[in-house]
Amino acid sequence: MLGNASRSRKLLGLVAATALASGAAGITAAPPPAPASPAGQPSAPPAEPAPAAGFADEVSVSWILVPVTVQTRAGRFVRDLEREDFELRVDGRAVKFPDFEPRGGVPWSLVFLQDLSGSMALAGNLEASRRATRYFLDRARGGDEFALASFAGRVTAVDVPFTEDQQALREAVDRWEGYGKTALHDAVALLPQISGSSRNLKRAVILVTDGVDNASQMTPAQARELVRRAEIPVFVLGLESGDPKAVSAEGDKLHRFADVLNLLAAMTGGRYFPIRGPDDLDGACAAIAEELRSQYVLGFETSDRGPSRYRPISVEVRRRNVKVTYRQGYRGTRPAS
Repeated sequence: MLGNASRSRKLLGLVAATALASGAAGITAAPPPAPASPAGQPSAPPAEPAPAAGFADEVSVSWILVPVTVQTRAGRFVRDLEREDFELRVDGRAVKFPDFEPRGGVPWSLVFLQDLSGSMALAGNLEASRRATRYFLDRARGGDEFALASFAGRVTAVDVPFTEDQQALREAVDRWEGYGKTALHDAVALLPQISGSSRNLKRAVILVTDGVDNASQMTPAQARELVRRAEIPVFVLGLESGDPKAVSAEGDKLHRFADVLNLLAAMTGGRYFPIRGPDDLDGACAAIAEELRSQYVLGFETSDRGPSRYRPISVEVRRRNVKVTYRQGYRGTRPAS
């Protein structure tokens, strides 16, 4: 087990406080009442985003966790690797990782971050969101915990804090209603605070949204940086938000919001799934669940000296013909080893 991973959690409060100071909307303990309404691993590491305003370098985490998935070329997860099968590099230099969590039945802590803006009330998006959440609840194992948060207007609400209580979670899902504008990036920036009380080492966020943002004070780059520093992989279910790779005949992006969502997922170690219907939704949920259950986690400590900056990570596996997916880097001091 990753005995020292708690060091990372101790800093999550600082990360969240910075998010609030940087302009993100605050978190409320319960959702506001809805007003009445009329009838696969990037080919190259992405560039480091601009740092969030007010986020001091000294708030960098001191214990880095690197979730890793390994798949065959046919897409099957490789589940029999040991510590010695992995090679971890930071800034191009080999790094020892004292902590190693093999794949298996280790429980997870999942945050569902649900878009409840007015546009989500259309085209069956909320029913699709309920279906996705219930997929994971139906397949929960002992020790798995879930938190439910939602955002609409300028408010991000924690509907249900981390719990194994299925009834409380399902009742909250049934109460969802869409209203107001969308402050997507403000909500994303608060994920470190929402997930800070998780007890399991495997943590992830499942963001369900149509991708539209028309109310945030935070920029996409600022929100991504806060989440990345807190080491939370974000898996995005983009409801009718399109293919991030699609371009026009002139070479312009056809789905601007999809591109932003895809970058959020890639930078944090998650994945973006464009959802066009029930089959896409079920397939995406199954892929996320299998990936999280199959993850290995490598952990190492950073030095308390030296400059704090963005440091690219690479992971190689001593197994031929496999695809390795992992977080692309972290911001902090050099590895202690």
